[in-house]
Amino acid sequence: MADKKDKNKVVDVLALRRQSKEVKRYVVVTRIMALLVIILIAIVAVAYAISYFYDKYGSFTVKINKYDMMRQGLTLSETPEWQNQLSVLNADIVYDMTNISGEDLPKNIDMVNGSHNGESYIAYTFYLINAGSDTISYEGSLNIENVTQNVDEAVRVAVYINGEKTVYGKTKSDGTGMESDCDSEFLSSTIVMQTKHDGFEPQAKDKFTIVIWLEGNDPDCVDALIGGTMKLGMDFKIVETT
Repeated sequence: MADKKDKNKVVDVLALRRQSKEVKRYVVVTRIMALLVIILIAIVAVAYAISYFYDKYGSFTVKINKYDMMRQGLTLSETPEWQNQLSVLNADIVYDMTNISGEDLPKNIDMVNGSHNGESYIAYTFYLINAGSDTISYEGSLNIENVTQNVDEAVRVAVYINGEKTVYGKTKSDGTGMESDCDSEFLSSTIVMQTKHDGFEPQAKDKFTIVIWLEGNDPDCVDALIGGTMKLGMDFKIVETT
């Protein structure tokens, strides 16, 4: 009887040890899974925050209607040569941009493709390409999608279309008209400019360069604008097919 009891005790100890190991293993696995979930949530949160920030406060994006891309082959590219059809382009952001004079911008600023920002200006060159087989007409609109701290009061936007430059700025804050260094005023509080191209033939390319800076010679370029942000977006759409 004593031997049987001793054997039972040994079996019970072994069973307890096995249960203890299983419990420890379960705890370790649970902690690892919890850690992985936390890491995954953190990654998703960071990605969402970056996406949200870029979408709301990013410097400049270009878009075309996806239906126009799929139906007519209208596409975007950062170079005149293109391989894949794209409906969205994103320019790089410049953080902590300080004011400069537009006269200090490089003279060949529209001769570099893609993002080519300076320390205190945003410059982006892209191409709109008719990769389809139909001659079309398209419209483009450069829109102000977000502004904080009235920074648009001193912002300048130079638009080069196939090498032809136009500088846009907001109407003077006193309402007396266009700033002296500008060629044209913003069309409205939400639209910088609009363009249209009729007879855009197959394989044709239009080159655009957008340059954005804070004009230091503008009377409205004051300390109150510090920390302000501005997001621009250029949208294209087909209006006619021939």
